[in-house]
Amino acid sequence: MDIQMIGTGSAFSKRYYNTNALVYTEDMTLMIDCGVTAPMALHQLGKPLSEIDAILITHIHADHVGGLEEFAFRMKFQYDRKPVLYIAETLVQPIWDHTLKGGLVQQEWQRLEDFFDVRPLTPGARAQLAPALAVELIETPHIPGKTSYSVYMNDHFFYSADMRFNPGLLDKLLQERGCDVIFHDCQLQSPGLVHASLEELLTLPDEVQERIWLVHYADERDEHIGRTGKMLFLEQHRRYSMSELIRTTS
Repeated sequence: MDIQMIGTGSAFSKRYYNTNALVYTEDMTLMIDCGVTAPMALHQLGKPLSEIDAILITHIHADHVGGLEEFAFRMKFQYDRKPVLYIAETLVQPIWDHTLKGGLVQQEWQRLEDFFDVRPLTPGARAQLAPALAVELIETPHIPGKTSYSVYMNDHFFYSADMRFNPGLLDKLLQERGCDVIFHDCQLQSPGLVHASLEELLTLPDEVQERIWLVHYADERDEHIGRTGKMLFLEQHRRYSMSELIRTTS
């Protein structure tokens, strides 16, 4: 499995695209989230939408779902395809009612299923999306009262979509579930109200930090290079193999 961040920036970043990713296996290309900047980021990468087999949505914020309207229309009219949409069963109706309905609804199209092959996922349950890709949605704290999920892939890779500092979960993933690599959103300034702050992440033991790659950062990232302990920043558009990430963090 390879992963490529089409963007690594925070919701308000102007230098970096929204934190969205492409996961590649031999038989599937999965996009994790589709924020406002995702269509432009894919264009810059030279990645046609037609090469994306499915999208997985973690939560309903514009930097994670703001590009879905364009994606849906282009897939329908440009490619005559109904793309697969993986989403927590708890978010199926909210994403239509509160995010997509206003722009997508037309006389003959009144439902999310008119645009996507919707495949609800049960949080906490392992789902095999392709022969070489299994995922589990883990509900993690982000905005109080707003449901948000992180993703555990192939029983060794944790992708925190957006979450507050949760050292207990990270320790459990490493000690009990065999996690090798963590992609963790990082707010560079404190306090970390809805994201883990760099200050908080630096309190983690070295053996945890060595597994962490930082993402969802602000435009002043370069000012913090060399000041992130054992953790490293992910680079947008670079394609990483899992073996590369594990070797680097071992």
